[in-house]
Amino acid sequence: MGGDFQGNVSSDCKVSGCVSSPDMEESVDESGEEMPQTSIPNIRLPYTHRHHPYKKVISGKRKGFNETAEVCLEHIQEALFQNQWQRAAELMKGFVQSLESSSTTRLIASKELIWRLGTGILLHHPKSKLEDINVFADRMKSLGINNYLKVCLEHVFHLLCHGLTEDAYLNLTVAQSWRHGDKSQDKTMKLLQAYRALLVYQKWSQKRCATLENELDYLSEAACAQEMASYFQQATGALSEITQVPGVWDVFVQSYADLLEFHGDQEAARTLLSDYAYDSKYPANPNAHVYLYAFLKRTGESKESLIEVLKILHQLVPSHELMLELNTLLQESDQPEHRELALRVLFEVLDYSAWRERVKPWACLAKQMKAAVQGEHLEWLLQEWDSRKDWWPAYHFSHFQAEKDWQQNERLAMKKAFVANILVGKGLHRTLEVVKCTWLTVSADFISDLPESENWTVIMVNVDKFTKMAHFSALGKLPSAPKMEYLFLRKLFVYMGFQ
Repeated sequence: MGGDFQGNVSSDCKVSGCVSSPDMEESVDESGEEMPQTSIPNIRLPYTHRHHPYKKVISGKRKGFNETAEVCLEHIQEALFQNQWQRAAELMKGFVQSLESSSTTRLIASKELIWRLGTGILLHHPKSKLEDINVFADRMKSLGINNYLKVCLEHVFHLLCHGLTEDAYLNLTVAQSWRHGDKSQDKTMKLLQAYRALLVYQKWSQKRCATLENELDYLSEAACAQEMASYFQQATGALSEITQVPGVWDVFVQSYADLLEFHGDQEAARTLLSDYAYDSKYPANPNAHVYLYAFLKRTGESKESLIEVLKILHQLVPSHELMLELNTLLQESDQPEHRELALRVLFEVLDYSAWRERVKPWACLAKQMKAAVQGEHLEWLLQEWDSRKDWWPAYHFSHFQAEKDWQQNERLAMKKAFVANILVGKGLHRTLEVVKCTWLTVSADFISDLPESENWTVIMVNVDKFTKMAHFSALGKLPSAPKMEYLFLRKLFVYMGFQ
């Protein structure tokens, strides 16, 4: 980093009783005893030369340096919480200097802390550049074998965020050749290899798009096919290994399945997705069932197989977008239990606010409620309504919500009005008993030429033939036939459903 924002730990600075200079080879405490000088990584952070505003700890013993480091950390934490990145950078330099006379054990334990704090400051500092992050990451890789792979992986993420795919691929290739550390780092190494394979998959995907979108001659097409086969071989090994490790590997599983499916190994792709969805070694993951469903749908699997996959997804995420597809599949089935489950799926979807103002679920619910009543399955409605009767009316069917629906989407308002009429219009039990007959035949008449009152001169009278129930609506003038249909739904349905 250029200008006044460069700093390294070997510069002259006095920090909390600890003096560091380029010519210093040993540290001497106040008792006169010499202490061995420990090597500190030469890091670069945004820094301006000024006194550090934290408490000075005066102590000539080794614990004085420990206290100084703790004070530094406290002030760094405070600066980070307040987004004071410049101050945090200055304090960070002081923290590293305070470790110069610490024991080797303490310095080793502080290496990861230096890496994480320094990276966080560089990422947020307004004058930080990608070059600074690269230099810092390269120096942090030399801190020790325990953090090498983690530093490499984080550095790769930063490069990818800046669109430097080739640089990220090169860093992953170099890290992949690393052969130090113990078996505890095997998983990190597999993760590095998997991300490298993911970048290879990206190249494969680009070649596939070029092949499909452009008309290539025979030689060019053969060359693309050969390159794709090479990428396939490079990627599948690492992707296969990482998917054997318990965890959530959505991006790797998707890429691996796509490779297998494109190269004709449908059975291997299905096995991969099935294991990822059903194997107990993997955490419960709704996305796994989404991927499996999409694959089965593409390959033309039976409706029963699709239903089974979506039923598990329904248990995990009742509000998922695919629940409407599950409802459609269940409705197409001849089994009564599937029809009952279809109704339950809709009720549970509408329990969530994300679906509250969407027309399709309300239209499906209105249609299926009517079918349930006509098919003499009133108990299905009673069962679902029993747990919702205390909160659905205020949640869905309030007067305020009704007016809002009519203003924004009349079709939504009409569908909700129909549902509300059955559920809360006159009480569910009574409504269900007569729903086959009520409001099937409705008369409409008009009382016109009345003295004007607030611009109203006509009264529309609607009477239900079965119950003799009447409803009166004020109008400004006699309506036309198209307007009559709108008024019937707007006035009558609102009255029946929401009041």
